[in-house]
This record gives sequence, C-alpha cells and structure tokens, in this order.
Amino acid sequence: MTMIQCISPVDGSVYAERPASSLEAASEAVARSRRAQKDWAKRPLEDRVQLVMKGVARLNEMVDEVVPELAWQMGRPIRYGGEFKGFNERSNYVASVAADALAPIEIERSAAFTRRIEREPHGVVFVIAPWNYPYMTAINTVAPALMAGNTVIIKHAAQTLLVGERMVRAFVEAGVPADVFQNLFLDHATSEKLIAAGSFNFINFTGSVAGGRAVEKAAAGTFTGMGLELGGKDPGYVMEDADLDAAVDTLMDGATFNSGQCCCGIERIYVHESLYDAFVEKSVAWVSNYKLGNPLDKETSLGPMANVRFARTVRQQVADAVAKGAKALVDPKLFPQDDGGAYLMPQILVNVDHSMEFMREETFGPAVGIMKVKSDAEALDLMNDCKYGLTVSLWTKDEERASRIGTELETGTVFMNRCDYLDPALVWTGVKETGRGGSLSVLGFHNLTRPKSYHLKKA
Repeated sequence: MTMIQCISPVDGSVYAERPASSLEAASEAVARSRRAQKDWAKRPLEDRVQLVMKGVARLNEMVDEVVPELAWQMGRPIRYGGEFKGFNERSNYVASVAADALAPIEIERSAAFTRRIEREPHGVVFVIAPWNYPYMTAINTVAPALMAGNTVIIKHAAQTLLVGERMVRAFVEAGVPADVFQNLFLDHATSEKLIAAGSFNFINFTGSVAGGRAVEKAAAGTFTGMGLELGGKDPGYVMEDADLDAAVDTLMDGATFNSGQCCCGIERIYVHESLYDAFVEKSVAWVSNYKLGNPLDKETSLGPMANVRFARTVRQQVADAVAKGAKALVDPKLFPQDDGGAYLMPQILVNVDHSMEFMREETFGPAVGIMKVKSDAEALDLMNDCKYGLTVSLWTKDEERASRIGTELETGTVFMNRCDYLDPALVWTGVKETGRGGSLSVLGFHNLTRPKSYHLKKA
C-alpha cells in the first residue's frame, strides 16, 4: 500500500501520513459523488448557500487545531493565525452574489416566445489544491462549486495532507451530505487515470506549470473543462510620484510574507531612477527586521519554507545571479537560523538583469530583485518580458497613468498601490503560462456552470 506523507519543514519529521486510495476505491467515491449530485442540485440555491456557509463557520471553530497544523505542515508562523480572514471574505462574497450570478438571463417573455439562458452545474468538480495557501485557494472553487449545485472531490498536496480532510469534516459536520463533498488521498498516477477516464466534469488545478501540463495531458480527448492557475513572476513598478514608504512596506511584504510562497507574491521590482537608491535602502532595512525561526514560536515572523527542495531552488537562483554579477544586500549575520535547509533567510538582490534565471523564472521564496528604470516604456518592456502573467503592482498617484499602462500589461490583474491580494469581487485569472480560466466573482460562477438555452415558442 502506497503511503502519502507530509514531511514537516519544522524539524524534518513525518508529521502526517495517509494511505493512497486505490483506483477502484477512488472510482467508487466518484460514482457516489455523481449519484449525489442530482439531488444536491435540486435543492433550493438558498439551502445550498446556507449549508456551505455553515461549513465555513464550523471550520472557523477549529482554529486551535488548524493554525498549529498549518505551521507543522508548511511552516507558516502561528502568529499570523491561519487563513481565516481571506477564507471568510471569499466565502461571504460568493454567497452574496450567488443568486445574481446564477440567475437566468431573460431575453424575451412575450405572447409569442419565452427565450432565456439558464446556468446548470457541470456535475462533479475535482479540486486539486496547493500547499501554499491550502484553505484559501481551495475555497475559491469549493464554495462557489457547491453553491452552484456541483458535487466536489478535493485532493490536497502531500505537503498539506490534512487540509482536505479537515475541510470535508467541517462541512459534513455542518450538514453538507457526505457524498456531496469528499476528500481523497491520491497519488499522481491514480489522479491521472481518473482524469483520463473522464471521471470529472470540471477540474480546477492550482500548482506548477509542469503539474498543469500533466493535468491537460491526462484530460486530452475527454473535453473536460478546467481552470488552471500555474506559475508566476509578478512584478512591481515604483514610479517617480509613488508614496515611497507605502511602496516599500507593501512590496516587501508582498515579496517575503509566507516565506515568499504566494501565488501572487512580488518577485521582481522596477523602480524609477529618482527613487531607486532610497527604495533599496529602505527595503533592506525593512527585510532585515524579520525574525526567522520555528513557526510555533509566537515571536517568529518568518518560518521555514515548506520543503527543503523549495529552499534549494531559491538558493540556487540567488547563487547563479550573484555569480553573474548581482549583489546581495541583506546581511547573513542577521539570520543565524538559516540552516542551509528549509530555514532560509530573506534576500534582496541588485545589479540584476533579465539574463539571470532569478529575474525570469518563478523563485517562490523570500528573495526579490530590484532594477532601476528611466521610463514607463522601459518598465513596461521589462514587466512584459516574462512567460507568466498573474498580477502586476503599479505605484503612482495617477490613476489614469496606471490604467494606461495597465492596458499594455500582459497580466490577469493590475493593482495600483497594493499587491498580493485576491479581491473576491474580481475574477482571479492569469495569462500565458500562468494558466487559463478564472475563479471567484460572478465569472467564477459562470466557469463552474454551463449555459443552457430555452427557446419556447408559444402555440
């Protein structure tokens, strides 16, 4: 029997393990999900929404279990209290717009015709969730999918092995029928076989580009709909009229919070030459205040990376950039806890350029490069010189200027004077190798349903 293990970044121990489901057992779970879906979809929308929100409330009651579990599984310090703020904000928002998002579009109601477009649930939705924000990323799809009348099967990353189990327990205890929301422990081979067999009507995957390609390859020929959120290398651009202190505070937090393991974390920054020196100096001071250490210690503000191999990637990219002429500005003496393993100090690099992997490939760690630019045109070319496109953070007091630059940016979201935030009223989407589709907002409901047209000619 194959065991799926979570190796804790805290101390390298096996924190949790579960037996991987066999293909036969997983297929039966999918069959139960499919049988349950019709009755679930027939329930009034208001009932489905209320049950989902009861599940959200029940999970909130588990805070004393959830927060330390997250620290042990993926290293986020307990001082930050888990993911409940974003988890609740997103759930509450989709609940508030569900009725409007799923309402029929009436084209004509006359003596001669009734014509309308209705939205139907896809059926069984497969959510393959990531480890970096395991609750918030999962709820982006789980909540609206269930509200829309789909049933959901969730498979979580091995690094956050207990999260799907925890979510399903909360929702079922709150009254969501057991077959409507199920958690499965699956290895990659079994997941791919289920997908290739057309077991699901929609798949949502958040993870690496390689993982997204594997999902698409497995689904080839099945015509299964999917949403993919994959890699990112999100830039910030600080213009000459920016609020310097606000830009430093927000962009440095965006680059290093959660040890830089954020889908929309800031990974490269372009600063107008008039502010460059001051921005760099203030940024180094800001980052140097972190306390790296055991995430179960309330004084710790920067925990270990989720896995030693993730930290190794960051170190390799930094070392390669330095070998090519980059300069590392954060003093290693400030971070004696950096052990060469999962515990990794934050770093800021200057003298960087796009010949370096560090400025082109996803780093996904607490390290960021800063480049000097002379104009919007130069910054725009550099921001678009990337195979990913999730978010961009623009810093200026001029909204018209930000909007004008935004029209030229190859990205899913344009931020002005903020970053690293997911607004549940706006669709969360990406371009290029960041993926396709979109979650949350009214459009998220549309992606989790299919349209059906009614053209009724009256006799």
